[in-house]
Amino acid sequence: MDDGEPTAVAGTSEPTVPGLSERDTRVLRFEQRTWRYPAAKDEAIRAEFGLSPARYYQLLNVLIESPAALAAEPMLVGRLSRLRAARRQGWSPATPTASASASGSQPADRA
Repeated sequence: MDDGEPTAVAGTSEPTVPGLSERDTRVLRFEQRTWRYPAAKDEAIRAEFGLSPARYYQLLNVLIESPAALAAEPMLVGRLSRLRAARRQGWSPATPTASASASGSQPADRA
């Protein structure tokens, strides 16, 4: 009977969540770690998943949109979603760049 609780994958002690593959579960667990240097995380991505960091982040972006991932790790998925939204907002073409403010151009309300 499926009670919605994580179950262990045969031959491992890692629980799985309905709707998530073993790799998805590993990615979520990996994202819970903290990294002092981005290069260290990139090396760990290659070692643990056999993926380039670019491919890993593509998979992660799809994963954090997954209702199963949200159900499994709501705090983590929420945090990753907020970080992604902040990055996207920060990289918006509408955001003034440092070069625009250095050149002396100011918004009309500050002139």
